[in-house]
Amino acid sequence: MTDTPTSPATPLGSAWPQRFGTEPAVAPEPVSAADLASQLSARLCHDFVSPASAIVSGLDLLEDPTAADMRDDAMNLIAASAKKLVALLSFSRVAFGSSVSAESFDTRELEKLAQGVYEHVRPSLVWRVAPPVLSKAPARALLNLAQIAATALPTGGAATLSAVIQGEEVVMLAEAEGARARLRPEVISGLRGEKLEGGLGGHWVQAYFLHQLLKAAGGKLDYAVAEDRVALRARAPA
Repeated sequence: MTDTPTSPATPLGSAWPQRFGTEPAVAPEPVSAADLASQLSARLCHDFVSPASAIVSGLDLLEDPTAADMRDDAMNLIAASAKKLVALLSFSRVAFGSSVSAESFDTRELEKLAQGVYEHVRPSLVWRVAPPVLSKAPARALLNLAQIAATALPTGGAATLSAVIQGEEVVMLAEAEGARARLRPEVISGLRGEKLEGGLGGHWVQAYFLHQLLKAAGGKLDYAVAEDRVALRARAPA
């Protein structure tokens, strides 16, 4: 099953995604809360352990009397890794954290969170989000769309994140353009609300989490893939 893309009258995206993929005709069996929590915890640990380990490595160099000539390198490693860790923690707290108490978010703050993550990946982020404020569900969906778009560009490129209000919905579009842009099979499974059957759980769980987040809010998620281009579209109540 497919449906047509957003009307050309809106500022969302270019004309290239002629058709968007949608969910399976038969609803897949949901993943248990325990399994989802396990996969999501593993994903977050994977994201945090790299910069945390780099900080420890830098501290070890500072304590090594035979590595005095590497002190500047160690300090640079610690500073860069600490900045990355803080960016990932701040981003994940809003994108994944159920303890977030705010019911609405300033999109300028959301942009800071997204750009903080993009400072440590190869692609760049173009932010074209029109609403000044978003409620919790579309705000969290927007951040997840931004990070999934980044992972769709392994060799670099540009991800453009757009959002507009259409009637009573927020319509969001993430377009990733660059060499070898693609969605992994496990990401597509997650976007479709399907269980992980193979591939990397860390890539799958974010896509599945986004699917479930939008489903719980009464929204919708779909995608389109072309050569060196990927589009992810989400709708959620405003």
